[in-house]
Amino acid sequence: MQLISGFIDTYLRLNKIEKEKFQTELGTLITEEKEEVMQIVTSWMEEGIERGIEREKNLIIRQINRKLGQINLELETKIRSLNIEIMESLGEAIFDLETVADLQQWLDNL
Repeated sequence: MQLISGFIDTYLRLNKIEKEKFQTELGTLITEEKEEVMQIVTSWMEEGIERGIEREKNLIIRQINRKLGQINLELETKIRSLNIEIMESLGEAIFDLETVADLQQWLDNL
């Protein structure tokens, strides 16, 4: 498994030529091996996406805390439960918010 982990880690950083070579090599594998490799690649991509979303949520929480002061845990939990599209809208709306009450009103209007 460590070999596969290292392989995927390397694959995620391939340049265009290396990616083309990988696709060619993948074409030489038998169907069962292809499916296994693609499942691993997909799971690593999903994990990367989840990490990215979590980082974005952390950033927006930090921005809110910096602009409005430390928000309570209940409000933070509510914000963290938002889907990514709404989080992105909140990231833009931060510029229009002046108080925690404004933030609460923005969330109530969802």
